[in-house]
Amino acid sequence: MRYMATYDMMETMRNTNEWFGASAKAVAAFPAMGLVPNPFLQWIGAWGDVTERSFARMAVKPDWGIHSIPAEDGCDHLVSVESVVSRPFGDLIKFNVQGRPEKARKILLVAPMSGHYATLLRSTVASLLPDAEIYITDWHNARDIPVSEGKFDIEDYTLYLVDFMREIGPEANVIAVCQPAPLALAATAYLAELDPSAQPRTLTLIGGPIDPDAAATDVTDFGRRVTMGQLEKTAIQRVGFKFKGVGRMVYPGLLQLASFVSMNSERHSEAFKNQITRVSKGEAGDHDAHNRFYDEYLAVMDMTAEFYLSTVERIFKDGEIAKNQFVVNGTPIDIGKITS
Repeated sequence: MRYMATYDMMETMRNTNEWFGASAKAVAAFPAMGLVPNPFLQWIGAWGDVTERSFARMAVKPDWGIHSIPAEDGCDHLVSVESVVSRPFGDLIKFNVQGRPEKARKILLVAPMSGHYATLLRSTVASLLPDAEIYITDWHNARDIPVSEGKFDIEDYTLYLVDFMREIGPEANVIAVCQPAPLALAATAYLAELDPSAQPRTLTLIGGPIDPDAAATDVTDFGRRVTMGQLEKTAIQRVGFKFKGVGRMVYPGLLQLASFVSMNSERHSEAFKNQITRVSKGEAGDHDAHNRFYDEYLAVMDMTAEFYLSTVERIFKDGEIAKNQFVVNGTPIDIGKITS
């Protein structure tokens, strides 16, 4: 599996399916097809429409789509996205509300790096933005990062969070959602010991595996059964020739998506079958519930191999965060240092 050809084969399959969908949609749209009174042609066109859209979304980073918000003055204010700190593997971005006085409350949302983009938290950003200054971690697709930029594992991820927290300052309220919860905890403890004046004001951890064994799931059970050698052999591939990160070892987004879908294959199959029927009847819309969900769900990104493997080994298997034995860049992390 650790060959560029394998990675390129997956991208070729994605491209091919997108082309099949586009071709079916175009053929069914020919005016001459209207002379054939067969509803199967409408179904073929609908299948092409849904197929093209689905496979095209897998290679596109979704837009934030937050254009304006209401403010206390009763007016809608435009929202712009600014990159505050730019790094090879991820940026700290801020949502600027134009024409509104700066809010005292500052919130840093730590988005997951687990296969999807930070835009997965779009609704969270939109709900918090009227009452606070919102910052969020915007992780980059590993396939677009040249090998010359070096590695990126969970220690590097933690140091990124440390720098982002320092940039915002001690008034930051940090909210980590899912995957980054243990590393956000480690970053806060790191600051609490080495730079107490920069540690965030509050830390909220939502649905993250601080101690994966505290509530066993199918995922944690799988993590116990599989060996690191098996994971490396079956999940890791090299980025193909088409991308800037050619040669980088990654856990491909398309492979992750296949895993996501396989866990609920019957439900996803039913959802797509129903959507094809709705499109054929003219009942579907560009922003209907199906498209809103799957436009985000199908947009996947590659993770660096070292980040994925170190997460499995050090967070899930060895439980370094739960045992308070995590070390970052040679510095032992003591969660007990968080006292205020």
